[in-house]
Amino acid sequence: MEQYVIKGGNPLYGEVEISGAKNAALAILAAAIMTDETVTIENLPNVRDINVLLRTIEEIGARVERVNAHKVRVNGSFIQNVSVDNEFIRKIRASYYLLGALLGKYKRAEVALPGGCDIGSRPIDLHIKGFRAMGAQVDIAHGLVIARAQHLAGTHIYLDKSSVGATINIMMAAAMADGKTVIENAAKEPHVVDVANFLNSMGANIRGAGTDVIRIVGVERLHKTEYSVIPDQIEAGSFMFAVGAAGGDVLLKNVIPKHLEATTAKLLEVGCMVDEFDDAVRVHSGGSLHHTQVTTLPYPGFPTDMQPQMAVLLGIADGTSTVTESIFENRFRYVDELTRMGADIKVESNIAIIRGVEKYTGARVSAPDLRAGAALVIAGLVAEGITIVDDIYYIERGYEDFDKKLRGIGGQIEKISDDKDLQKFILKVS
Repeated sequence: MEQYVIKGGNPLYGEVEISGAKNAALAILAAAIMTDETVTIENLPNVRDINVLLRTIEEIGARVERVNAHKVRVNGSFIQNVSVDNEFIRKIRASYYLLGALLGKYKRAEVALPGGCDIGSRPIDLHIKGFRAMGAQVDIAHGLVIARAQHLAGTHIYLDKSSVGATINIMMAAAMADGKTVIENAAKEPHVVDVANFLNSMGANIRGAGTDVIRIVGVERLHKTEYSVIPDQIEAGSFMFAVGAAGGDVLLKNVIPKHLEATTAKLLEVGCMVDEFDDAVRVHSGGSLHHTQVTTLPYPGFPTDMQPQMAVLLGIADGTSTVTESIFENRFRYVDELTRMGADIKVESNIAIIRGVEKYTGARVSAPDLRAGAALVIAGLVAEGITIVDDIYYIERGYEDFDKKLRGIGGQIEKISDDKDLQKFILKVS
């Protein structure tokens, strides 16, 4: 089993290139099968979740040509099977995007219930509510969501709470429904906007993405397009916090600074310095870190996907900080692991009370999920001594070449698979 081994204590310097947004790319790949013409998608991140989804749409008959690690051509005209179920697709949350895509195009879909990281309940009741409002019959049986419709009709849908997945799924189905659909209390995240822009580039008629109300006029068919996925705001934020925690001076390239405003604001609050450019940000440490309060909220608030990384930073800041998690109830599963490294964190309900310590110390820890795994790597970069991170499978689901990119800016980190590799690393860095 592969692990990361890290020797902490090195500040980070240099430049790092941010990959395409995993969460946008997954939905865009699902939407790509909605036309019978060839779609070209660029700036794909080369991560496990993307590769699983590509394999899955190939299994149902789509033609997939991997031009290179970050570019793919997809043709959905050969799809014969609208039943999506294999051992891999059950492990990723984005499986449900195939529901909206297949239902919109073929008026029927059978897709395995979604998996993904165990960070809390992520029900699909809002997705189902939307599909039913458009006239689909939706049932759950044998671990599958089964949706069928004679035809889909545009309608008015109010989402009881802002849901990225439901907004995107309903938007995809509505893109080829009859008439006009209005989604109220829609999610405003950047990847919602990116999927809408992608669908529009294929001939869809979607207005208002990025606001509370999205209006969609259904079209009969979609056509070919070439499209580039937006940069990954969570990967960018993770590197920003790595620099904030470890110290140093790093330029992050291929980012949209607007998408990073909440992350940037918190870095400035704790005493780091951030310079913004057109498509880059520079983060440099400003000495000691200060305590602060953080509450996760839907975009444009502070992202839940950045909460564990923020906690690592606050764990070595002066004074007492609080982190309130308002999105997922299991987001604090990393706390026990971080405590092994010397953190002083107490969780009460959905609030983590963090008393800053002078330093972390190296330990063997396990990544409980994707973002928590990245946070533990950041803690390892700061810690005194050697840290080993197990279960890096989670991290590789969403971060491309994480160890390689960190090495490129001075992090002492290697991917290892046995004790022999570990001893070689220890000799190298001692």
